Amino acid sequence: MLSISRSAKSIQNVLERFKIKLNLVRNCRMVAFAGHTSVFPGAKAAFVSQPVFVLPKDIESIPIYRVLDRDGKIQDLTQDPNLSKETVQKMFRDMILLNTMDKILYESQRQGRISFYMTNFGEEASHIGSAAALEIRDVIYGQYREAGVLVWRGFTIEQFIDQCYGNEADVGKGKQMPVHYGSKDLNFVTISSPLATQMPQAVGAAYAMKRRKNNDACVVCYFGEGAASEGDAHAAFNFAATLDCPVILFCRNNGFAISTPAHEQYKGDGIAGRGPGYGIATIRVDGTDVFAVYNAMKLCREYVMKESKPAVLEAMAYRVGHHSTSDDSTAYRSSAEIEVWNSVEHPISKLKNYMVKRDWFNEAEENDFVKDIRKKVLKQISISEKKLKPNWKELFTDVYNDVPLHLQEQMNELKQNIEENKSYYPVKNFKA
Repeated sequence: MLSISRSAKSIQNVLERFKIKLNLVRNCRMVAFAGHTSVFPGAKAAFVSQPVFVLPKDIESIPIYRVLDRDGKIQDLTQDPNLSKETVQKMFRDMILLNTMDKILYESQRQGRISFYMTNFGEEASHIGSAAALEIRDVIYGQYREAGVLVWRGFTIEQFIDQCYGNEADVGKGKQMPVHYGSKDLNFVTISSPLATQMPQAVGAAYAMKRRKNNDACVVCYFGEGAASEGDAHAAFNFAATLDCPVILFCRNNGFAISTPAHEQYKGDGIAGRGPGYGIATIRVDGTDVFAVYNAMKLCREYVMKESKPAVLEAMAYRVGHHSTSDDSTAYRSSAEIEVWNSVEHPISKLKNYMVKRDWFNEAEENDFVKDIRKKVLKQISISEKKLKPNWKELFTDVYNDVPLHLQEQMNELKQNIEENKSYYPVKNFKA
């Protein structure tokens, strides 16, 4: 009897354990099917009973936020940033300064006085609007067409031109191509030629800043839609999302990656369309509208600082100028198309129209301002091109803290070669 009793209890225990397991299975089924939501660790989504493709055309495009129309009228008064007259005038004049300097330095390259140049025509609002919404302590990683950000922060005409001429006054010591600016004082990391290399670097910097106590700054990384095709762009997006980095990934979508138009560069909903796929808050703006860019950047900065998470901002614009002095864009687009974006859709024209409506624009004063900027740029060119180049020994510095033996040997070899062949080296043009 004792044996039977024990067996019964054993069976009862087995049945109880079975019931427990059965209830667990039922609970899982209820979660998975009754609620039509999966419990897979890789994705949370509803179940469906039929295989269905999600096609690109089924996804609604991310809208383009704008404040000003082409006539300079604010469409929704609740979106007026209510900037002071002084701030708006600074925005306008900084865009004019950049535009004027671009025209002269472009011609300087054509005259053979500098080796290379890239203009910012048509994208001035993206630069100035975004820079105005940031704090000077925010760190900038640029691509190569963000000179307006430096203009806003106080980089001088002299500094721009010294860099393009690579002379001894250049803060980069003449080691970079023209327009590859950098300024430690203005928290603008030196530009690098290879596309998208700045993107994972910016995310890494943002992650480091996040780990600081009482962090009060974010990182802004500028890049073009062409650079977004690089593998580094994917790494940056994914790391920014998974590590919750306070970085604003600012895409300047100007329609062309050198001669490759956007419709050949990617499929899908631009670069903004990728943000949600990576799990990143995203906004798209009219990049020719300085107020829209300003408002959007303000929103992004508030978000990344409060949430300590990344944001994607895509500014839609049109590259009015050639890609660089190595490009002739009329070979792949019409002059008539360019003219539209260089007139009624130009960011400077839109802001001017706004200022005229507010009675903040004085034609005579602005003409005098342009003439004054031209004089300053031309005068600075005549000064900068006469300055000596950095000492040739700078070729071997600033990589290692202590110059290693193999570089010392190379420097000594070059020194000997220069001494033996002085007539072949323009040593008089270099700082002793």
